[in-house]
Amino acid sequence: MKNLKKGKKKNWRMRIVALIGFCAVLSIVIQVDAGVSESGVKCRVEIDRAVLPAGGAQKAVVKITLDAPPPPEKSMRPAVNLAIVLDRSGSMAGQKLERAKDAAIEALRHLGPMDMFSVVVYDHNVSTVVSAQHATNIEWIEGRIRQIRSGGNTALFGGVSQGAAEVRKNLDGNYVHRIILLSDGIANVGPSSPEDLGRLGAALIKEGISVTTVGVGTDYNEDLMTRLSQNSDGNTYFVESSRDLPRIFTAELGDVLSVVAKKVHLIIECPNGVKPLNIIGREGRIKGRFVELSLNQLYGSQEKYALIEVEIPVGKSGEKKDIAYVNVSYENPFTQKKETSSGRVYARFSKDRIKVKKSTNIAVQREYYFNLNAISQERAISLSDEGKKNEAVSELKRSANKLKEIGQEHNDEELLKRAEEMEIQAGQIEKQGMTKKYRKVLRTDSYQMKNQQMSK
Repeated sequence: MKNLKKGKKKNWRMRIVALIGFCAVLSIVIQVDAGVSESGVKCRVEIDRAVLPAGGAQKAVVKITLDAPPPPEKSMRPAVNLAIVLDRSGSMAGQKLERAKDAAIEALRHLGPMDMFSVVVYDHNVSTVVSAQHATNIEWIEGRIRQIRSGGNTALFGGVSQGAAEVRKNLDGNYVHRIILLSDGIANVGPSSPEDLGRLGAALIKEGISVTTVGVGTDYNEDLMTRLSQNSDGNTYFVESSRDLPRIFTAELGDVLSVVAKKVHLIIECPNGVKPLNIIGREGRIKGRFVELSLNQLYGSQEKYALIEVEIPVGKSGEKKDIAYVNVSYENPFTQKKETSSGRVYARFSKDRIKVKKSTNIAVQREYYFNLNAISQERAISLSDEGKKNEAVSELKRSANKLKEIGQEHNDEELLKRAEEMEIQAGQIEKQGMTKKYRKVLRTDSYQMKNQQMSK
């Protein structure tokens, strides 16, 4: 009997030890999973109202947010393959060109020995001042940049193409590929339409090359510049004074040096009955129940999002429906491995109007109306180009009123502030017409909003 009791005690001890061991292993697994989640890109999926009205089909907005982590402190950052393409046409003579050269040198000084750097200049001809090389021989490179002189017309397409050729020399390496294009005038040599440059940008993004455009003054073609940036997933800037060029170049390089994800691809799947209608503010593809979007890169601690308008079938009160599943894949530039993230969102249905209203996600609605406002800015430009100034002003005022209405309803300061800015823009255009400056401000604001470009 005693032996039996001893045997039972021994078995219990063994079970307890095994249980403790299992818990320890489980703890380790949980900690590892949490570590992977925290170090990678997080995917959040939200809907503009968590509770939808029961009894009827309706539209809703789904927001997919990619939260990029900060760059790892102990990891060496990905190397950069940077080509700077400078306009040296006659209109750049004097302070503009001097500031542009200062900006290029400032960018060079922020690079390290593992980075690649090249400089291309263009007027009616295109030439490579600094061929692609490691950013080590700083004094020699600076000397080459200082020797740049102004010339004739503006072969912008050729300049970007030559910059891309310099980047391609190291396309196979583990680099972040970027072209920074600066221009102050209208492209007048070679292909020169927004469509031409848009096609070039679309071709470059397929090679992993993004083009950031910097327009100086009020005489450059903002349609061309933004189309090139948009189609290659780069940034765009309107710089009224050349004094700001070094600051803009430094800020832009700060983004390029903090890339934490490359070749980002999103697939949004809607369950049967839920129909994707529109992608708001971004380029993408809708195919049946699926939506596909791509981004060239994400920067450290950056938040990028996509907005999808969907049609949702009738739901019964108390029912819960899945609305969207999202899968994200990307390349980790530190490990050079493919990583994934995912998320999903559902909605409940109710006949209680108060419950529906209280479930409003103001963060989603804010970004939705900001993007609609960006589209209104572009529409106002088109109306003005057609000689319809009054209609352009009315378009901006309507957008401002909608922003104000939603802002007052939810007591949201950001919406109210944006409404006030739009009212000011509308008033300025009403008094002075769509000047070159206002057109560039509207076009650049619209692009930066839709691209979630950090203001610099």
